[in-house]
Amino acid sequence: MTQGLPLAITCGDPAGVGLEVFLAALKKIGNEIPVVWFGDGRHLPNNMPFAAWSPKTPHNIAPGLNVYQIDFTNPAVLGQADPENAEGVISSIEKATKFAKSGQVSGICTAPINKKNLKVGTNFKFSGHTEYLAYLCGVKSAVMMLTCSELKVVPLTIHIPIRDVPKAITKEVFETTVKIIHSGLIKDFGIKNPRILVAGLNPHASEGGSIGTEDIDHIGPWVSDLRSQGISISGPSSADTMFHKRARSDYDVALCMYHDQALIPIKTIDFFGGANVTLGLPIVRTSPDHGTAFDIAGKGIANEKSMVHAIRTANLIIKSRRNAA
Repeated sequence: MTQGLPLAITCGDPAGVGLEVFLAALKKIGNEIPVVWFGDGRHLPNNMPFAAWSPKTPHNIAPGLNVYQIDFTNPAVLGQADPENAEGVISSIEKATKFAKSGQVSGICTAPINKKNLKVGTNFKFSGHTEYLAYLCGVKSAVMMLTCSELKVVPLTIHIPIRDVPKAITKEVFETTVKIIHSGLIKDFGIKNPRILVAGLNPHASEGGSIGTEDIDHIGPWVSDLRSQGISISGPSSADTMFHKRARSDYDVALCMYHDQALIPIKTIDFFGGANVTLGLPIVRTSPDHGTAFDIAGKGIANEKSMVHAIRTANLIIKSRRNAA
Protein backbone atom coordinates (compact mmCIF):
# COMPACT_ATOMS: atom_id res chain seq x y z
CA MET A 1 0.00 0.00 0.00
CA THR A 2 1.22 3.49 -0.85
CA GLN A 3 1.20 6.22 1.78
CA GLY A 4 -0.32 9.53 0.76
CA LEU A 5 -3.74 11.07 0.64
CA PRO A 6 -5.58 10.13 -2.55
CA LEU A 7 -7.36 12.38 -5.02
CA ALA A 8 -11.09 11.62 -5.06
CA ILE A 9 -12.56 11.02 -8.52
CA THR A 10 -16.33 11.42 -8.43
CA CYS A 11 -18.22 9.11 -10.75
CA GLY A 12 -20.45 11.62 -12.50
CA ASP A 13 -23.37 10.16 -14.43
CA PRO A 14 -22.74 6.40 -14.63
CA ALA A 15 -24.48 6.24 -18.01
CA GLY A 16 -21.83 8.52 -19.53
CA VAL A 17 -18.14 8.21 -20.38
CA GLY A 18 -16.81 9.18 -16.94
CA LEU A 19 -15.85 5.69 -15.78
CA GLU A 20 -14.53 4.78 -19.22
CA VAL A 21 -12.13 7.72 -19.43
CA PHE A 22 -11.11 7.33 -15.80
CA LEU A 23 -10.10 3.69 -16.25
CA ALA A 24 -8.14 4.63 -19.37
CA ALA A 25 -6.50 7.50 -17.48
CA LEU A 26 -5.63 5.19 -14.60
CA LYS A 27 -3.62 2.99 -16.96
CA LYS A 28 -1.53 6.01 -17.93
CA ILE A 29 -1.14 7.45 -14.44
CA GLY A 30 -0.60 4.13 -12.67
CA ASN A 31 0.73 4.65 -9.15
CA GLU A 32 2.14 8.09 -9.98
CA ILE A 33 -0.81 9.82 -8.28
CA PRO A 34 -2.98 7.98 -5.72
CA VAL A 35 -6.67 8.17 -6.69
CA VAL A 36 -9.95 6.73 -5.43
CA TRP A 37 -13.10 6.29 -7.51
CA PHE A 38 -16.24 7.48 -5.68
CA GLY A 39 -18.91 5.35 -7.30
CA ASP A 40 -20.73 2.04 -7.28
CA GLY A 41 -18.47 -0.98 -7.65
CA ARG A 42 -21.38 -2.76 -9.34
CA HIS A 43 -21.05 -0.35 -12.26
CA LEU A 44 -17.52 -1.53 -13.09
CA PRO A 45 -17.23 -3.51 -16.32
CA ASN A 46 -16.80 -7.31 -16.33
CA ASN A 47 -16.68 -7.66 -12.55
CA MET A 48 -13.41 -5.73 -12.51
CA PRO A 49 -11.52 -6.29 -9.25
CA PHE A 50 -10.89 -3.35 -6.97
CA ALA A 51 -9.75 -2.50 -3.46
CA ALA A 52 -12.24 -0.91 -1.06
CA TRP A 53 -11.01 2.44 0.27
CA SER A 54 -12.06 3.79 3.66
CA PRO A 55 -11.84 7.38 4.91
CA LYS A 56 -10.94 5.87 8.32
CA THR A 57 -7.57 4.82 6.84
CA PRO A 58 -7.24 7.38 4.04
CA HIS A 59 -3.54 6.82 3.34
CA ASN A 60 -4.03 3.15 2.53
CA ILE A 61 -4.12 3.00 -1.25
CA ALA A 62 -3.73 -0.39 -2.90
CA PRO A 63 -2.07 -0.76 -6.32
CA GLY A 64 -4.61 -0.57 -9.14
CA LEU A 65 -8.23 0.48 -8.76
CA ASN A 66 -9.47 1.80 -5.40
CA VAL A 67 -13.18 2.46 -4.84
CA TYR A 68 -15.19 4.26 -2.19
CA GLN A 69 -18.59 2.63 -2.45
CA ILE A 70 -21.58 4.81 -3.33
CA ASP A 71 -24.79 2.78 -3.49
CA PHE A 72 -26.83 3.58 -6.59
CA THR A 73 -30.46 2.63 -7.04
CA ASN A 74 -30.08 0.94 -10.41
CA PRO A 75 -27.45 -0.63 -12.66
CA ALA A 76 -25.88 1.76 -15.15
CA VAL A 77 -27.13 1.44 -18.73
CA LEU A 78 -24.56 3.21 -20.88
CA GLY A 79 -26.04 5.98 -22.98
CA GLN A 80 -29.34 6.04 -21.08
CA ALA A 81 -29.78 8.63 -18.35
CA ASP A 82 -31.63 7.27 -15.32
CA PRO A 83 -33.22 9.83 -12.96
CA GLU A 84 -33.36 7.19 -10.21
CA ASN A 85 -29.55 7.17 -10.17
CA ALA A 86 -29.33 10.94 -9.70
CA GLU A 87 -29.15 10.63 -5.89
CA GLY A 88 -26.05 8.46 -6.24
CA VAL A 89 -24.39 11.07 -8.45
CA ILE A 90 -25.09 13.79 -5.88
CA SER A 91 -23.88 11.56 -3.04
CA SER A 92 -20.58 10.98 -4.84
CA ILE A 93 -19.96 14.73 -5.04
CA GLU A 94 -21.09 15.42 -1.48
CA LYS A 95 -18.96 12.64 0.07
CA ALA A 96 -15.84 13.58 -1.88
CA THR A 97 -16.26 17.24 -0.95
CA LYS A 98 -16.81 16.36 2.70
CA PHE A 99 -13.63 14.27 2.80
CA ALA A 100 -11.65 16.97 0.98
CA LYS A 101 -12.75 19.56 3.53
CA SER A 102 -11.82 17.26 6.41
CA GLY A 103 -8.42 16.40 4.92
CA GLN A 104 -9.17 12.73 4.22
CA VAL A 105 -8.57 13.18 0.49
CA SER A 106 -6.20 15.64 -1.14
CA GLY A 107 -8.81 17.13 -3.47
CA ILE A 108 -11.44 16.11 -5.98
CA CYS A 109 -11.65 15.58 -9.72
CA THR A 110 -15.21 15.32 -10.96
CA ALA A 111 -16.39 13.18 -13.85
CA PRO A 112 -19.13 14.78 -15.98
CA ILE A 113 -22.72 15.10 -14.75
CA ASN A 114 -25.92 15.52 -16.73
CA LYS A 115 -27.64 18.52 -15.19
CA LYS A 116 -31.00 17.77 -16.79
CA ASN A 117 -31.03 14.27 -15.33
CA LEU A 118 -30.15 15.63 -11.89
CA LYS A 119 -32.98 18.15 -12.08
CA VAL A 120 -35.46 15.45 -13.03
CA GLY A 121 -34.20 12.99 -10.43
CA THR A 122 -33.42 15.27 -7.47
CA ASN A 123 -34.75 18.75 -8.33
CA PHE A 124 -31.10 19.86 -8.55
CA LYS A 125 -31.15 23.65 -8.24
CA PHE A 126 -27.64 24.52 -9.38
CA SER A 127 -26.51 25.44 -12.87
CA GLY A 128 -23.48 23.15 -12.65
CA HIS A 129 -20.70 21.59 -10.64
CA THR A 130 -18.99 24.92 -9.92
CA GLU A 131 -22.00 26.51 -8.25
CA TYR A 132 -22.84 23.34 -6.31
CA LEU A 133 -19.31 22.97 -4.99
CA ALA A 134 -19.28 26.61 -3.92
CA TYR A 135 -22.49 25.91 -1.97
CA LEU A 136 -21.06 22.77 -0.36
CA CYS A 137 -17.91 24.67 0.62
CA GLY A 138 -19.79 27.69 1.97
CA VAL A 139 -18.22 30.00 -0.59
CA LYS A 140 -20.20 32.89 -2.06
CA SER A 141 -18.36 32.97 -5.38
CA ALA A 142 -16.18 30.49 -7.27
CA VAL A 143 -14.66 30.81 -10.71
CA MET A 144 -14.48 28.31 -13.56
CA MET A 145 -11.14 28.37 -15.37
CA LEU A 146 -10.29 26.20 -18.38
CA THR A 147 -6.65 25.31 -18.85
CA CYS A 148 -4.43 23.46 -21.27
CA SER A 149 -0.67 23.55 -21.79
CA GLU A 150 -0.87 26.70 -23.95
CA LEU A 151 -3.79 28.73 -22.57
CA LYS A 152 -5.87 29.55 -19.51
CA VAL A 153 -9.29 31.18 -19.94
CA VAL A 154 -12.10 32.24 -17.62
CA PRO A 155 -15.64 32.96 -18.86
CA LEU A 156 -17.12 35.79 -16.78
CA THR A 157 -20.63 34.56 -17.55
CA ILE A 158 -21.25 30.91 -18.25
CA HIS A 159 -24.47 29.08 -19.12
CA ILE A 160 -26.81 31.92 -19.97
CA PRO A 161 -28.28 33.13 -23.28
CA ILE A 162 -26.23 35.69 -25.18
CA ARG A 163 -29.06 38.21 -24.84
CA ASP A 164 -28.61 38.12 -21.05
CA VAL A 165 -24.83 38.59 -21.02
CA PRO A 166 -24.58 42.43 -20.95
CA LYS A 167 -26.86 42.85 -17.95
CA ALA A 168 -25.12 39.99 -16.11
CA ILE A 169 -21.77 41.81 -16.33
CA THR A 170 -21.81 44.03 -13.28
CA LYS A 171 -18.96 45.78 -11.50
CA GLU A 172 -19.33 43.46 -8.50
CA VAL A 173 -19.22 40.30 -10.62
CA PHE A 174 -16.27 41.61 -12.62
CA GLU A 175 -14.17 42.70 -9.66
CA THR A 176 -14.94 39.58 -7.60
CA THR A 177 -13.99 37.34 -10.51
CA VAL A 178 -10.73 39.18 -11.19
CA LYS A 179 -9.68 39.02 -7.53
CA ILE A 180 -10.43 35.28 -7.35
CA ILE A 181 -8.40 34.74 -10.54
CA HIS A 182 -5.51 36.81 -9.19
CA SER A 183 -5.30 35.00 -5.85
CA GLY A 184 -6.03 31.62 -7.43
CA LEU A 185 -3.16 31.78 -9.90
CA ILE A 186 -0.80 32.77 -7.09
CA LYS A 187 -1.99 30.07 -4.68
CA ASP A 188 -2.79 27.23 -7.08
CA PHE A 189 -0.27 27.74 -9.87
CA GLY A 190 2.60 29.53 -8.15
CA ILE A 191 2.45 32.54 -10.50
CA LYS A 192 3.75 35.43 -8.39
CA ASN A 193 2.27 38.28 -10.43
CA PRO A 194 -0.48 36.91 -12.66
CA ARG A 195 -1.09 38.84 -15.87
CA ILE A 196 -4.80 39.04 -16.71
CA LEU A 197 -5.97 40.16 -20.14
CA VAL A 198 -9.64 41.11 -20.46
CA ALA A 199 -11.56 40.51 -23.66
CA GLY A 200 -14.00 43.16 -24.80
CA LEU A 201 -17.71 42.42 -24.80
CA ASN A 202 -18.33 43.92 -28.22
CA PRO A 203 -16.48 43.33 -31.50
CA HIS A 204 -13.16 45.22 -31.51
CA ALA A 205 -13.80 46.09 -27.84
CA SER A 206 -16.50 48.54 -29.00
CA GLU A 207 -14.17 50.25 -31.52
CA GLY A 208 -14.14 53.63 -29.83
CA GLY A 209 -17.84 53.52 -29.11
CA SER A 210 -18.99 52.84 -32.67
CA ILE A 211 -19.95 49.24 -31.80
CA GLY A 212 -21.62 49.62 -28.41
CA THR A 213 -20.24 51.44 -25.41
CA GLU A 214 -20.03 48.84 -22.63
CA ASP A 215 -16.28 48.38 -23.00
CA ILE A 216 -15.64 52.12 -22.79
CA ASP A 217 -18.23 53.06 -20.18
CA HIS A 218 -17.83 50.12 -17.81
CA ILE A 219 -15.23 47.43 -18.46
CA GLY A 220 -12.35 49.82 -19.18
CA PRO A 221 -12.82 51.86 -15.98
CA TRP A 222 -13.18 48.66 -13.92
CA VAL A 223 -9.89 47.42 -15.33
CA SER A 224 -8.22 50.73 -14.43
CA ASP A 225 -9.57 50.57 -10.88
CA LEU A 226 -8.21 47.05 -10.36
CA ARG A 227 -4.86 47.99 -11.88
CA SER A 228 -4.61 50.83 -9.35
CA GLN A 229 -5.05 48.19 -6.62
CA GLY A 230 -1.90 46.41 -7.75
CA ILE A 231 -3.38 43.73 -10.00
CA SER A 232 -1.61 43.20 -13.32
CA ILE A 233 -4.64 43.54 -15.58
CA SER A 234 -5.12 45.05 -19.03
CA GLY A 235 -7.84 45.47 -21.61
CA PRO A 236 -10.50 45.34 -22.74
CA SER A 237 -8.94 43.99 -25.92
CA SER A 238 -10.47 42.87 -29.16
CA ALA A 239 -11.11 39.16 -28.63
CA ASP A 240 -10.19 38.28 -32.21
CA THR A 241 -6.58 39.38 -31.62
CA MET A 242 -5.97 37.71 -28.25
CA PHE A 243 -5.46 34.04 -28.96
CA HIS A 244 -2.77 33.61 -31.61
CA LYS A 245 0.52 32.18 -30.37
CA ARG A 246 2.48 35.41 -29.95
CA ALA A 247 -0.39 37.20 -28.22
CA ARG A 248 -0.76 34.38 -25.70
CA SER A 249 2.79 35.02 -24.46
CA ASP A 250 1.73 38.42 -23.11
CA TYR A 251 -0.67 37.14 -20.43
CA ASP A 252 -1.24 34.25 -18.02
CA VAL A 253 -5.02 34.09 -18.26
CA ALA A 254 -7.68 35.60 -20.51
CA LEU A 255 -10.87 36.81 -18.87
CA CYS A 256 -13.65 36.52 -21.43
CA MET A 257 -17.13 37.95 -21.26
CA TYR A 258 -19.18 34.88 -22.16
CA HIS A 259 -18.98 31.12 -22.52
CA ASP A 260 -18.08 30.65 -26.19
CA GLN A 261 -15.66 33.58 -26.26
CA ALA A 262 -13.56 31.60 -23.76
CA LEU A 263 -14.18 28.00 -24.77
CA ILE A 264 -13.82 28.27 -28.55
CA PRO A 265 -10.12 29.27 -28.44
CA ILE A 266 -9.09 26.70 -25.83
CA LYS A 267 -10.98 23.88 -27.54
CA THR A 268 -9.48 24.90 -30.87
CA ILE A 269 -5.97 24.82 -29.41
CA ASP A 270 -6.43 21.55 -27.49
CA PHE A 271 -9.85 19.99 -28.00
CA PHE A 272 -9.16 16.76 -26.12
CA GLY A 273 -6.69 17.93 -23.50
CA GLY A 274 -8.28 20.85 -21.67
CA ALA A 275 -9.23 20.66 -18.00
CA ASN A 276 -11.60 22.62 -15.79
CA VAL A 277 -10.25 24.15 -12.57
CA THR A 278 -12.43 25.78 -9.92
CA LEU A 279 -10.73 28.80 -8.38
CA GLY A 280 -11.79 30.26 -5.04
CA LEU A 281 -12.63 27.04 -3.18
CA PRO A 282 -10.97 25.92 0.05
CA ILE A 283 -10.51 22.51 -1.61
CA VAL A 284 -8.80 21.53 -4.85
CA ARG A 285 -11.23 20.71 -7.65
CA THR A 286 -10.65 19.92 -11.30
CA SER A 287 -12.59 18.07 -13.98
CA PRO A 288 -12.22 17.01 -17.59
CA ASP A 289 -13.43 19.62 -20.05
CA HIS A 290 -16.22 17.59 -21.65
CA GLY A 291 -19.69 16.29 -20.91
CA THR A 292 -21.23 12.89 -20.35
CA ALA A 293 -21.19 12.04 -24.09
CA PHE A 294 -24.06 9.56 -23.81
CA ASP A 295 -23.91 9.00 -27.58
CA ILE A 296 -20.47 7.35 -27.44
CA ALA A 297 -20.52 5.84 -23.94
CA GLY A 298 -19.30 2.26 -23.95
CA LYS A 299 -18.11 2.31 -27.55
CA GLY A 300 -14.43 2.50 -26.61
CA ILE A 301 -13.81 5.72 -28.49
CA ALA A 302 -13.95 8.31 -25.69
CA ASN A 303 -10.66 10.16 -25.33
CA GLU A 304 -9.11 10.09 -21.84
CA LYS A 305 -6.62 12.93 -22.43
CA SER A 306 -8.76 15.53 -20.63
CA MET A 307 -9.21 13.27 -17.60
CA VAL A 308 -5.46 12.64 -17.46
CA HIS A 309 -4.81 16.39 -17.60
CA ALA A 310 -7.46 17.07 -14.95
CA ILE A 311 -5.92 14.56 -12.54
CA ARG A 312 -2.40 15.83 -13.13
CA THR A 313 -3.51 19.46 -12.83
CA ALA A 314 -5.18 18.68 -9.50
CA ASN A 315 -1.95 17.09 -8.32
CA LEU A 316 0.05 20.17 -9.36
CA ILE A 317 -2.35 22.46 -7.48
CA ILE A 318 -2.14 20.27 -4.38
CA LYS A 319 1.65 20.56 -4.47
CA SER A 320 1.48 24.32 -5.09
CA ARG A 321 -0.81 24.86 -2.09
CA ARG A 322 1.42 22.67 0.06
CA ASN A 323 4.50 24.65 -0.95
CA ALA A 324 2.74 27.96 -0.27
CA ALA A 325 1.58 26.89 3.18
